[in-house]
Amino acid sequence: MRYWTNRIVLITGGGTGIGRAAGIQLAERGAKVILNYSRSQQAAEETVRHILALGGQACSIQANIASDGEVRRMVAAVTEMYGPITDLVNNAGMTYHIPLHDLDSVTDDVWNELIDVNVKGMFHSARAVKEGIGQAGGGAIVNLGSIAGSTGSGSSLPYAVSKAAVHGLTLSLAHALSPHIRVNAIIPGAAATRWWAGNEARMHQLGGQLLLQRIASPEDIAHMICAALEQQSMTGQLITVDGGQTL
Repeated sequence: MRYWTNRIVLITGGGTGIGRAAGIQLAERGAKVILNYSRSQQAAEETVRHILALGGQACSIQANIASDGEVRRMVAAVTEMYGPITDLVNNAGMTYHIPLHDLDSVTDDVWNELIDVNVKGMFHSARAVKEGIGQAGGGAIVNLGSIAGSTGSGSSLPYAVSKAAVHGLTLSLAHALSPHIRVNAIIPGAAATRWWAGNEARMHQLGGQLLLQRIASPEDIAHMICAALEQQSMTGQLITVDGGQTL
């Protein structure tokens, strides 16, 4: 596809789940894919090997996106090796599984880590790539939100709040980075990623209750990420992909 010629796409949390699926699909479209990881080095390197075996272009790089300094060093290293990053998939995130009614278990450490990674990490990454995207003549950022941020219910209260903040961050960045950088968010519902490990029975039960009666795959979400990156007449949009879960 013509849009993807000479595109260099950074995917945070790119070694597993939705990030991995997006990396594979973007590489298939002709983009050079940079897979960031924090701790999942083996998974990221395996994803790179998979992409290379398919004839695509990819590499992996380590950085904790909660650290602004590490993000800046990562972007500088990628730019020196390959040229300016043209597009960003803000996929990296984390959660704690804490019942919503258990407020006493929501410590300051839990709050700080979730906000640092899920919200500030996305901001750090967007800020670090904006100059390169401008040099490249424009591009796009896609943030990964969650229906937890829309409904207030999810794996934990601070997780839901952090994803609501991601949705707000998307709108603000769409203003701040216009007209040359488009910023949108994909808001998945339940998706079959490693976060469901050990709870597969509950996942399948939920799938039968959805309007479409299926849990989304990482590839389903990745398709929408690719479409949002490529769509040049859209910014500031929060796109829900949840099989009808929020209906």
